[in-house]
Amino acid sequence: MSALEESGLPSSTTFCHACGSTIDARAEICTKCGVRQRTAASAGRNRVSAALFALLLGGLGAHKFYLGKPGLGIVYLLCIWTVIPSVVGLIEGIMFLSMSDQDFAAKYA
Repeated sequence: MSALEESGLPSSTTFCHACGSTIDARAEICTKCGVRQRTAASAGRNRVSAALFALLLGGLGAHKFYLGKPGLGIVYLLCIWTVIPSVVGLIEGIMFLSMSDQDFAAKYA
């Protein structure tokens, strides 16, 4: 069940990626904070998928690539021999699982 279904909001609403307020899904700019919303290309990301990528493939930076941060993904790949990316990926996976869908959408979607 998606965050919108759980919150009881109609499917034509979404959350602003900057401030997290509820806005119309078709809005290009948030009416509360005035920040331009991201394109539909980033709309398919979800919290559980990001958490699984971080937990299972965190050392390779798969979750960073999934979240649209390829620069950090490359850093993870270059530093994989230190095992640090695997530890950080594990921590980030736990953080993704512990945050709400609204918080995740505000930060990453």
